Amino acid sequence: MSLPILDAGHALLRPLAVSDASALHGAYTDPEVCRYLPRPVHARLEETEAAIARHIASGSNWAIVDATRGAEGDAIGEIGLFPGRWPAVLEVGILLARGAWGRGLAGAALNTVVAYGFGPLDAHRLFADVDPENAASLRLFEHAGFAREGLLRHTWRTHLGLRDSVILARLREP
Repeated sequence: MSLPILDAGHALLRPLAVSDASALHGAYTDPEVCRYLPRPVHARLEETEAAIARHIASGSNWAIVDATRGAEGDAIGEIGLFPGRWPAVLEVGILLARGAWGRGLAGAALNTVVAYGFGPLDAHRLFADVDPENAASLRLFEHAGFAREGLLRHTWRTHLGLRDSVILARLREP
């Protein structure tokens, strides 16, 4: 399935490509950006290329680009919708370079992908799995209308040790 370019206001979302790895490698090597991911920072560009290739293969993934740079601008983040366990249930994942934090780009991208998931992809449920200490991500999803549904204890073995997950979800409005 070919993904469209999505206009998120001050962010554009274009289909993620492995060629975005060089622009995103700085985010993948940043300990603050990667703190709550299940793996440590990347040491080599090849690790970032492989991760992006896996993301592309496993779902609908877009590069987040500052709209002032146009669709051909460098990726400053990525956002994806990944198949869940059940049909019409999708997991949302987002990563944004630290230099782009605090500009509203993550919220704009998330709201746009939510609309796409409930619209053309016909999902009835979108969810996110967030580390309980990741206050910024929790705020991001809650601000986008996701509700906390529960805490799963010790669901991830990461570079930080065993970690819990807060599950947040948003249901398609009737």
